[in-house]
Amino acid sequence: MISVNQKPTGSNFGAKSEPSEVLAGIELHGKNVIVTGGYSGIGLETTRALKDCGARVIVPARRKDVAKTALNGIIPSDDIVEMDLADINSVQSFVDNFIDEGVSLDLLINNAGVMACPEGRIGNEWERQFGVNQIGHFVLTRGLMGVMEKNEGSRFVSLSSSAHSLTSILWDDIHFNETQYDKWVAYGQSKTASSLIAIEFDRLMKDKGVRGYSVHPGGIMTPLQRHLDNEEMVALGWVKEDGSPSDMAASFFKSTTQGATTSLWCATNDALDDIGGVFCENCDVAVLKKEVDDSMKRFVGVADWAIDSEEATKLWETTEHMLNS
Repeated sequence: MISVNQKPTGSNFGAKSEPSEVLAGIELHGKNVIVTGGYSGIGLETTRALKDCGARVIVPARRKDVAKTALNGIIPSDDIVEMDLADINSVQSFVDNFIDEGVSLDLLINNAGVMACPEGRIGNEWERQFGVNQIGHFVLTRGLMGVMEKNEGSRFVSLSSSAHSLTSILWDDIHFNETQYDKWVAYGQSKTASSLIAIEFDRLMKDKGVRGYSVHPGGIMTPLQRHLDNEEMVALGWVKEDGSPSDMAASFFKSTTQGATTSLWCATNDALDDIGGVFCENCDVAVLKKEVDDSMKRFVGVADWAIDSEEATKLWETTEHMLNS
């Protein structure tokens, strides 16, 4: 089932809106925020913008030394906490320590991720992209729900991608045990999962006044592209042979700050107070992909399978089973 709320709200913001625009007049002093991957790319800009509004921003980091350098002068070093999404014990330790601290949680933004990386296995032989982007974030999110439910009005934002349109969840072979690994299909599946986790979170939490949102941040050149060589990015239409942005990228790609804006809009805008369980892009709730003109389907809209509540519940239960196996 697709939410009746999956339609634009008329937010008056757009693809190239900046954080300063969507956060104008927003006051976050006394608010506590967790941003995974909050020290690189759009995550860094998300951290910066929320901190500028007065929030305490806690950044879990696999590479604490890199994070401390990137976040120097933005947040205190004590708010940079070790966590590796590829290590479930590390994630659970972060959750336990946060709960022991006894503070509230107003915003959880799952921003970190890996993209189109070579085949790898983590945990219980889980495919790496699904393991990091979905299972690691699932342990974090599920573990913090008890804190968030005590704080009416808190929100969860999960970063998906236009790559969700590549595939639904591969229920018969999620971890590529029987089929040949395809890094883009694996990434697309993990980003469908990143949307579905927000859909199910919202279903489970909305009666407690806590809402969940999935976000496509837009096309942005960030460290996520580190596994791609120039030839592949040329083939994708992102860059020219000399490495400069292609005409398509110049038209559709966003700056890093603009890439953070939809997450910030979902995290703070009061137009969403009574709306949750939706996929957002360009600072508004996205249109359904099947309603988009063919020439634009590559760039905008959400596929039904990424916002289907039955798929979301199934994925939540399947991920729990993986963790208990």
